[in-house]
Amino acid sequence: MKIKYNNQGIVPVIIQDATTKNVLMLGYMNAEALEKTKATKKVTFFSRSNQRLWTKGEKSGHFLNLVNIKSDCDNDTLLVQANPVGPTCHKGSETCWNESNIQSFGFLSELESVIKDRRENASKEFSYVASLFNKGINKIAQKVGEEAVEMVIEAKDNNDEFFLNESADLLFHYLILLQAKDFKLDDVVRILKQRH
Repeated sequence: MKIKYNNQGIVPVIIQDATTKNVLMLGYMNAEALEKTKATKKVTFFSRSNQRLWTKGEKSGHFLNLVNIKSDCDNDTLLVQANPVGPTCHKGSETCWNESNIQSFGFLSELESVIKDRRENASKEFSYVASLFNKGINKIAQKVGEEAVEMVIEAKDNNDEFFLNESADLLFHYLILLQAKDFKLDDVVRILKQRH
């Protein structure tokens, strides 16, 4: 990498969790900090206020273990992917934006939240999801089986729209079944990662 350091000899560094892909913090490196980071595999910054190198976690033990370093298209910003040990922010939060550093699966995570809300309020409101939870685990498991069979049938035909709709129905009901068993998509992904 040919890094373009600014007039002060530093470059901004975005720290991203290598697993969750969440942005954890922003720091700065000079050439020495970058070399120390590569050599020790512990993310090291240049402190603009103290004018010295500091390794994240040197006092707290909350290190950022280096996974990868990338430069942006202009070579004037670095993206450092790391595995955090404990909270990243000096104020004790997981990120410097006071957000939880949890795995997100985009819309599927949003859908899990909606299903969770419907489950928790199943006796207070009527919804299709709430009615399934009210009918119990056997009905939910039966629905997953029905949707799986319908998806297999559509897979053997040539109508992509029907196949995709049945696939969506299966995934939706599977997410309901996971929550009925007190699990989340993250639990399944963890097993897939272990098998990988």
